Amino acid sequence: MKRDYFEGANVAVTICAKDGTILDMNAKSKRTFLKPGEPEIIGQNVLDCHPEPARSQLADMLASPRTNVYTVEKEGVKKLIFQTPWYNGSEYAGFMELSMVLPEVVPNRIRKPKE
Repeated sequence: MKRDYFEGANVAVTICAKDGTILDMNAKSKRTFLKPGEPEIIGQNVLDCHPEPARSQLADMLASPRTNVYTVEKEGVKKLIFQTPWYNGSEYAGFMELSMVLPEVVPNRIRKPKE
């Protein structure tokens, strides 16, 4: 039985193939990135959804897989964006993006190794 752990999560998850084709979006991702009445974008290229300079950066990430993490703020809402390659076994298959709203204050807990 396949379980979709991200479907009910409060994080937008978008999965792309290595050629940029959007393979899947959870419900939060669709609510976040699709305007009301906008058609489905699964099957479209993620590069077509981004203006420059984000488009060129994504194209480079598709060609040279690496993790990219940053925050963005729009209309007073701050989000953490985590883009990372995913693999089918040991073969690079594309990248996934997780986008989550951050609270105004984010605690930073420093964990010390056990002695």
